[in-house]
Amino acid sequence: MPINDHSLDIIQTAAAAAVDKLAENLVALDVSERLGITDAFLIASASSERQVNAIVDGIEDALNTRLDLNPVRREGRGEGRWVLLDYLDVVIHVQHNEDRVFYALERLWSDCPVIPLPAQQNAAEGTADAG
Repeated sequence: MPINDHSLDIIQTAAAAAVDKLAENLVALDVSERLGITDAFLIASASSERQVNAIVDGIEDALNTRLDLNPVRREGRGEGRWVLLDYLDVVIHVQHNEDRVFYALERLWSDCPVIPLPAQQNAAEGTADAG
């Protein structure tokens, strides 16, 4: 069974906020068939600890403002290398580029369906239009 509309709203809102804060390599995975505790992962990365934290702040603000959601758990905020935001239905991972390559979450969950991200597509179109 694919993810529900509520989880999809969380993913899309968080992805748009991450793109606004210049997150790189966004990937959303439907893990609902493999994990009983969450529906989806959103994975994003950045080139510095400061940028990781800015992306996390943007995601938290957008989900709170638009969907009245706060994470039930937040891990790694102090280090800014890998921050995990747990919204129960969706778990968001924002990683430093080096940690993203090392831990390779996409490879671990490669048998899970990818969720399309319109925000990422819009950002790519905007970049193409600028050139």
